[in-house]
Amino acid sequence: MKTCDFVDCKNFPCTDVNHSSYIIPGIEMEAMKVSIVMISESAPEKLVDYYYAEGSPLFAETTLLAFRDAGVKVNTVSELIEQGVYLTSAVKCGKTTYGIQTGTIIECSLLLERELNLFPNVKACLLMGDVAIKAINSIAKRNGEPRPVPVGSTYKIRANEFYFRSKRVFPSYLQAGASFFSEKSKRKMIAEDLSAALKLV
Repeated sequence: MKTCDFVDCKNFPCTDVNHSSYIIPGIEMEAMKVSIVMISESAPEKLVDYYYAEGSPLFAETTLLAFRDAGVKVNTVSELIEQGVYLTSAVKCGKTTYGIQTGTIIECSLLLERELNLFPNVKACLLMGDVAIKAINSIAKRNGEPRPVPVGSTYKIRANEFYFRSKRVFPSYLQAGASFFSEKSKRKMIAEDLSAALKLV
């Protein structure tokens, strides 16, 4: 199964993102084997940096390092996939400025919701940064469900347990991008969150 065969944006209504860097994962997956979904912020500015791009894309490099920080011996995204980990972004286009408008996150959460529905056996969702957290909360609000992650800084709330449709959700920090290399304190917390999620599966 390829996610891009089931999820797509037809109208591109958002004005604060780069539509030329739009991407939905096109990697072949066994949906029933996916147990962990890692949701980062947005697609990269350059698609050669996306998780599933050929070579050594930046998003893959920093994500693999995050898993190694957590004690997981992986060298390729394919090895993560084999372990039931699916990588995606909350916003499917690249950023044009530092932040992303709330309306864009809400709009793209429609796609993310359809995407998550493809994987019925997920035990944990890693929400890597505020955009991913807002996207999950938007899905819940739209469907009249309780807010999965409360308002508050990630640092203060991340030690608590939160759930979304019976799945454990982990509010964490962004692992995709060059800044990951230098943020030692956040890397430590990300590793802790990954370790906790992996214990569920």
